[in-house]
Amino acid sequence: MNTPLDWPGIVGLCGTACIIGAYAYLTLAKTTNPFWLHGTNLLGAALLTVSLIYHTNWASLVLEGFWAAIAIFGLVRAWRIRGSEGEQA
Repeated sequence: MNTPLDWPGIVGLCGTACIIGAYAYLTLAKTTNPFWLHGTNLLGAALLTVSLIYHTNWASLVLEGFWAAIAIFGLVRAWRIRGSEGEQA
């Protein structure tokens, strides 16, 4: 592998760190904050997408699209739950 580490590669590595960090948080924390969890996953997917736009890998690009969609779904769900809890108080 002779690909130099350019700025899209560094951005992609930051995205990878976000996704791995979110997974570790989910696995290791006794309780999780869905905003942190899904927000970090969404940030990671966005950063990896930037990298993949420059170094196209279609399979990974599709994966990041689904990863982002799931994270957005999780954030919307968390906002709705937070809103319904506020109404009950």
